[in-house]
Amino acid sequence: MPTLMPPTPPVPLVDLLARADLGLRQVAGPEADVPVHWVHTSDVADPVPYLLGGELLLTAGVHFPSAGDTTDYLDHYVARAVEAGAAALGFGLAPVHDATPRALVEACDRYALPLVEVPPQTPFSAVARAVWQAMAEARHRELRRVAEAQRSLASAAARPEPVPAVLRRLAHHLGGWAALLGPGGGELYGAGARPGPPVRAALDGLAQVVRPLPGDRPQDAQTPSSATDTVSGTHVAAYSLAGGAPGEELVLAVAAGRRDAADNALTGVATVLLSLLTGPYQGTADTDRSAALVRLLLGARPEDVAPLLTGPTRPAAARDDQGPHWIVVHGHRRGTGPHRGEGAPLAAAALAAALGTALVDADGDAVRALLPADRQVSAQPGWTLGVSGPASTAELSTADAQAAGALRRAVANRSELARHRGGGAGMTALVAPEEARAQARALLEPLLDSPALVETLRTWLALHGSWDRSAVALEVHRNTVRQRIARTAALLDADLDDPDTRMDLWFALRWL
Repeated sequence: MPTLMPPTPPVPLVDLLARADLGLRQVAGPEADVPVHWVHTSDVADPVPYLLGGELLLTAGVHFPSAGDTTDYLDHYVARAVEAGAAALGFGLAPVHDATPRALVEACDRYALPLVEVPPQTPFSAVARAVWQAMAEARHRELRRVAEAQRSLASAAARPEPVPAVLRRLAHHLGGWAALLGPGGGELYGAGARPGPPVRAALDGLAQVVRPLPGDRPQDAQTPSSATDTVSGTHVAAYSLAGGAPGEELVLAVAAGRRDAADNALTGVATVLLSLLTGPYQGTADTDRSAALVRLLLGARPEDVAPLLTGPTRPAAARDDQGPHWIVVHGHRRGTGPHRGEGAPLAAAALAAALGTALVDADGDAVRALLPADRQVSAQPGWTLGVSGPASTAELSTADAQAAGALRRAVANRSELARHRGGGAGMTALVAPEEARAQARALLEPLLDSPALVETLRTWLALHGSWDRSAVALEVHRNTVRQRIARTAALLDADLDDPDTRMDLWFALRWL
């Protein structure tokens, strides 16, 4: 028959047997870790109508026959107790019986029902009190565990890499594996002991169950928000995260050796946090359109980005009498991790949401973004940012270069954010642009076939000849910087220790 277990942690029967003050002794049935959900005292012949399941059924045997063969009677009694879902049977010695009937012991062995002797000095109420106290203590421990884990998950959500941090904490508290699965079922992030192929196959199947079919509405009853199963003794579950684009929903998958009420509560908290963290995640089509627009505005040819365009997109920007004005932000994702690259789209989407723009072009851990010029850009956890000065649409290529330079300076200085240093054209305004570019090309012609040398020279001069900071900015070894600068000096036949030479080269690089 079905059982109705209470929403409280059960008490293991072995814990009751271990209490010296109760003096209980198991005399029959399997010595398994049987959970006791409550205690019921009854001396009726048929306990089925009075049991819900999971009880430690206590009886003094008042209804047992006092004469004749009791084997059939006790066999029927134990069978009915098992049918009712009793967890164990407790038999009280005295005042009716001085010893546990042999037929009762044999019946409990036959039906695999644990049989516990209750000594004369232990009243049934003491056993019940012990169970309620143990349940209250277990409930308190469970609530404390949930509260501590909730604080841990919330703290992880505030870290620079929030999604993998939340998954790591969830896997730790569950003692298993937790992963974020992308629209195609691939693993974006994972934490904990990776499950074997059978468990992973089961999780993939559950992920398909909770992911709505094309055309389904989120409220459709046929699409559950979660699904669970048990495979090879491992509890598996999948949870659909809210906020994903239709057809591209993300799924939280978990696998653990246990699943209790506290685990369910923790997984629910993690699902809410991950839904909030991944809510800005764009679908592939939206990402492609935004990337195409950014690339167009930053100088790409229309035919190069045409495959990314699936529909018209019109940006919103702050406008004045001269038309739309923008700022360009270049970002580089800091830190390392085994699954960092796999979660780059989510990280870029989270950065876009923090900056307040959908115009983002992400390439791995590098991001370019367009923002209205009146938008305030602040440092973002886990990112190094370079910010350009305001620019009209026609000047976006210049702003792009400004943001790239600011990012290099931020990386070299190990700061979270750097802005383009304005201040007007200065001395460069005294030279006609065409003449300046011609002079720059003539001076730098030996380097023009080697972009690496040009970029190394620009970075080295911008960082005042610092080998270490230039190496950090260029992401190469300091000896590589030395070799490139030496090669540059040889090609230009110039003394790069001369400040006048450095000044000429710096102006030439700016004009170029």
